[in-house]
Amino acid sequence: MTAFEALPSLKHQALHEAARQACARIAPTWPLDRMIAVSPLWERRDQAWQTVAAQLWQRAGSRLTLDTADYRQAWQDGRIAERHLQQALAEQGASCTPVRLLEVLNAPTEVGQGLPLLEDLAEPGVPLPGWPALITQQIGQSCAAWFDHEQADWRPADSAGLYQAWRASLLADRGLSVLSACRDLHPRIAELPMQPEAALEAAVEQLGLPAEDWALWFDCLLLRNLGWASWCAYRRWQARLQGEDDQTLLELLAIRAAWEWLVDDRRRDAGSRWHSWRAAWQERSQQAPSANWRALQLWQRADELAWQEQLQRALCQSTPTAAPTAPLAKLFFCIDVRSEPLRRALEQTCPELETGGFAGFFGLPIAYTPLGTQATRPQLPGLLASQLQVNDGSGDAERDRQLAELRQERLARQGRWRLFERLPASTFTLVESVGLGYAGALLGRTYGLAGGAPSPELSAWRRRERQQLQPRLPALSRLQQVDLAERILKAMGLSGQLPPLLVLVGHGSQSANNPQAAGLDCGACCGQSGEINARLLAGLLNDPEVRIGLRVRGLDLPPHCQVLAGLHNTTTDEVQVFGHAALPAALQPSWQRLRAALDGASAEVRRQRASTLGLAPLQEQPAKLLGRLRRRARDWAQTRPEWGLAGNAAFIAAPRARTRAVDLQGRAFLHDYDWRQDAGGKVLELIMTAPMVVAHWINLQYFTSTTDNLRFGSGNKLLHNVVGGHIGVFEGNGGDLRIGLARQSLHDGQQWMHRPLRLHVVIEAPRAMIDQVIANHAVVRDLVRNGWLHLLRLDGQPACLELRTAGGWRPLPEV
Repeated sequence: MTAFEALPSLKHQALHEAARQACARIAPTWPLDRMIAVSPLWERRDQAWQTVAAQLWQRAGSRLTLDTADYRQAWQDGRIAERHLQQALAEQGASCTPVRLLEVLNAPTEVGQGLPLLEDLAEPGVPLPGWPALITQQIGQSCAAWFDHEQADWRPADSAGLYQAWRASLLADRGLSVLSACRDLHPRIAELPMQPEAALEAAVEQLGLPAEDWALWFDCLLLRNLGWASWCAYRRWQARLQGEDDQTLLELLAIRAAWEWLVDDRRRDAGSRWHSWRAAWQERSQQAPSANWRALQLWQRADELAWQEQLQRALCQSTPTAAPTAPLAKLFFCIDVRSEPLRRALEQTCPELETGGFAGFFGLPIAYTPLGTQATRPQLPGLLASQLQVNDGSGDAERDRQLAELRQERLARQGRWRLFERLPASTFTLVESVGLGYAGALLGRTYGLAGGAPSPELSAWRRRERQQLQPRLPALSRLQQVDLAERILKAMGLSGQLPPLLVLVGHGSQSANNPQAAGLDCGACCGQSGEINARLLAGLLNDPEVRIGLRVRGLDLPPHCQVLAGLHNTTTDEVQVFGHAALPAALQPSWQRLRAALDGASAEVRRQRASTLGLAPLQEQPAKLLGRLRRRARDWAQTRPEWGLAGNAAFIAAPRARTRAVDLQGRAFLHDYDWRQDAGGKVLELIMTAPMVVAHWINLQYFTSTTDNLRFGSGNKLLHNVVGGHIGVFEGNGGDLRIGLARQSLHDGQQWMHRPLRLHVVIEAPRAMIDQVIANHAVVRDLVRNGWLHLLRLDGQPACLELRTAGGWRPLPEV
């Protein structure tokens, strides 16, 4: 039987089912302009954490732990103690001892190899990087050209599909035959089947892979090109949100398999590449994880137990602090961990204030199209599909038309200028062509003195023009508006006597020359700032007719209560509040006190953050510190404008009284929740299936980018080159698409700023309510029972914590 004969029907079906399952294991990565944190292991959650960890070590050499030196330092600093090691050993039923675990720290960290592919043993005949590097580079360049719809002036036709475009590009490129010194490479390429499914079959048949190896081999192939595989998975994710599907990932798998077919030397004797590869494959695929690997897994678990102990002590040894009986204002912040220090500082600066936590898209299922553009973008979590289209408006249709035309003209001029800037020779000629004024602008941007590029909302607008516009909901009926407002208010848990000022505070970051800037914005708004959502909801809740409809349903927003929208700049910790000038005179004194509290709290948070940004000498000089942070935000050479969500380790859904007096060090997502107001548990169900999952995604992105930045992170930010306008980044001029976080977002050059720990979820609710959500939702059940996060229940006074395991609930030992 030749490689091109049809496989028997049952074998054909089994092969393609194995390929489909391998593709299903790849999680998506979002594009740069809406970059959100995603767990790269999300589609493996149906297996136990330890099982997946062992698989990644065997298949890809990915350890999912820090190096021995990091744990040695944690031991010496006292962050990990012997009791944590003993507990980790008891959990795993390991026969090792703490003494043996300490001995492991004196040995070099074992470097993982992963399972071999045939390309690893098929070295080119010339001293070049080798087949693995050549193949990754070629696939990377081919995918970049095929997927690019934004940046390139020429791209291959996509009507035939990714696989056929790749095959055609190989046939037209004679350079690989020279680079690899493989004279018969081009004739082999010509023999490749025309269809991706046939290419998979041909590769499996020629390489003599038994059926029991198919799934494993396919997974190893995709892990070698995880970046582009993740991009294909994003296309699949988006298609399925629309009720469709996308098979590009299967075509990428066929390309990977075809390369193995191409580098095979077609010999089967004892000295052949194939023989060496099969021997190495069979040997390594049967090896159990090494003792060094198992020891580091125990150290990693001990590190988590040490943090769990700190969290338990903070929550269980503090006395709940009641909210003020007549608060001056209540401010709802996004649950993002960067909000926690600001909330705490606000409540300490002005005890009359009350703060709450809610997902930063504020429950609005919207996509937003700025006036004068076609750039529609989602403003909701990546788990969801938008239901409402939102744009800007002044309230005057003719004025909106004029403003849109004006902006389009300016954007067109900017587009032509940017085309000139990116011409190949422009690096050397642009300053000479346009004069020294541009050189001055370059210097200003280099030293953070210029304003930098405006945000998308401000681009091509004059200040007075922008001030005329407000985000506007589509033409919803009054009933639909009331339904939307009611659902959001109930999810927020807003009830009882309301203060005169209710402020919805979204958040956004600020940085220059940063392709991954969206990753520092609001993940709940799909990598955008939360400004649009906050302003929309404030307008909806201030509508007198909506308030009448809400009052009928038992949700009273009295006339004295005004809703404002704000934006927390997480780079500078400044808080901007919109619409305060329109407040009635009677509320102006309250507003002035709130403004003073915001300014004071912001200054305190900046003081606390200064040392982590290398600005400790300015801690007690608030004006200079703010000025320096503003400059960092505009400096296009700044690789660390802020630390984002580094340090995240907990998600807490409980009344604010439980955490109001607790310093959680900016490491916890805080979601307000009172189970006593949640008849039927619908709000808890929403929290555990949406915000908790998003927090898990963030947590695992930071975890994997820290423990294996080569595979799950994006490397050195200084070497990033944007691919396809917004698809992602290369590290350098090619290779695989890089996903996850740059090393500069995790490490300050001396130490890790993020400690990789699985998320600790703390919920104050009865066991039965939590268990019902676990029983009803397979995703939540997988995360809890398979150990992808640690679910804890908070109860009683004094408070105690108990842990949900696969077997039920058990109390944590007292600390």
